Amino acid sequence: MNEINDLEGRVADEARLPIPPYVCVRAHIYGQIGNRASSATQLAADDPRVVLALDLGSTLGWALSISGQAMSGTESFKLGRFEGGGMRYLRFVRWLDDLMRFTGPISTVYFEEVRRHKGVDAAHAYGGFMAQLTAWCERHAVPYQGVPVGTIKKFATGKGNANKEAMIDAAKRWGHAPTDDNEADALALLHWSMAHGVMA
Repeated sequence: MNEINDLEGRVADEARLPIPPYVCVRAHIYGQIGNRASSATQLAADDPRVVLALDLGSTLGWALSISGQAMSGTESFKLGRFEGGGMRYLRFVRWLDDLMRFTGPISTVYFEEVRRHKGVDAAHAYGGFMAQLTAWCERHAVPYQGVPVGTIKKFATGKGNANKEAMIDAAKRWGHAPTDDNEADALALLHWSMAHGVMA
């Protein structure tokens, strides 16, 4: 029996299978780039809170403060060719569940509150993500708060209408290495929450 268990362990260790983005946040990030997060910076020593900041959308930007350490990245929830319209939301909720299994109880969730969208499809997608997120937070008794886009941009850059490049530059000044503006927006929201965290 021990030999079988050892064999199974070796096979599992040697397997090089692609990791779906919803399996485990830590495993997915490690599988992609060899690090636990694409950006990791110390925020505050010995901070016991777990704070999650989200830039909601089909390409979701996320930033997380866990034990005073900032982690961030992006996740794609774009629909596959043969997927129904609701599949992106099921994958999003599964991703949230996996995230909380990795972090433990989440203290607070902040999300970018968008009041104006470029098109109807974007508005519908955002509304779906926000509905799933707020329902998930209610189910797990996690406090949540939307923060207006202009507030986040002004905090990060001094201008409420800052463009994508300015937000990426702001994240870099904080010591992060965002892959795109979605991750940069989530990082800016996380830093805003650390400075103004009325709910944390």
